Order: sequence, then structure tokens, then C-alpha cells
Amino acid sequence: MNAAQLKCLSVFALFAIIGFGPVSPGCLIGMYIVIVRPRWFIGLVDDLYGNKHHFQGRVSTDSEKQTRQARVKCFLSLLGLFLIDIAPIPTTPIIAFFIICIRPLWFIQTVANVYGKGLTT
Repeated sequence: MNAAQLKCLSVFALFAIIGFGPVSPGCLIGMYIVIVRPRWFIGLVDDLYGNKHHFQGRVSTDSEKQTRQARVKCFLSLLGLFLIDIAPIPTTPIIAFFIICIRPLWFIQTVANVYGKGLTT
């Protein structure tokens, strides 16, 4: 487990504790990332996956329309998780723990689709 994984696990453990209220900070940050597409998130994901340049070759020549569709789908998914997180069980941190520990390929592909052609590491 690398340093980025430990830091992310710590943050989402805190979010799991905070998330027992009506607000899910993980979902709100996720929605912000999908809308704004900040550069720091690319660095975080790259560190999370061990600085192995997983983004290279993952970014296709998606059109702006395809990137927008990916962003809308991700935003709606996060909105759905935000609504589910109102229940007493914080769902988003559990999903985040899985992504942080397992580091699945689909997550890299989703990040690449959301960022589109403008993605650089």
C-alpha cells in the first residue's frame, strides 16, 4: 500500500464518520471533480495507482460530446449515491475504500473519459 492510498483511506474514514448526517462530503467532492475537472485530481489518481502512467493509452480521441456524456453519467451516479447516503449506512466511503484498495482498471478509464482529450499527466 502506497502513501497516497493511506492518505485517501484516512480521508474517507473521516468522511464515513461525518457521513452519518444528511450530507455526504465524498459525493460533493466527486460532483465538484466531475464539473470542474481539477488538475490535482489527476495527480492524486496517478499517485494512487503508483505513478505508473496508467493514463497513457487510456485516453481515446473522444469527442467533446462523448466526454460530456461521461460527465453527465458520473454526475448522475454521484447524485444517486448522495441520495442513498442519506440512509444510516454511508455507501460512498465503502465504494471509495474498494477503489482505493483494489485500484480497478474501470476507475482509470472513467477518469480518462470524464477528463477527455485535455487529460495530461
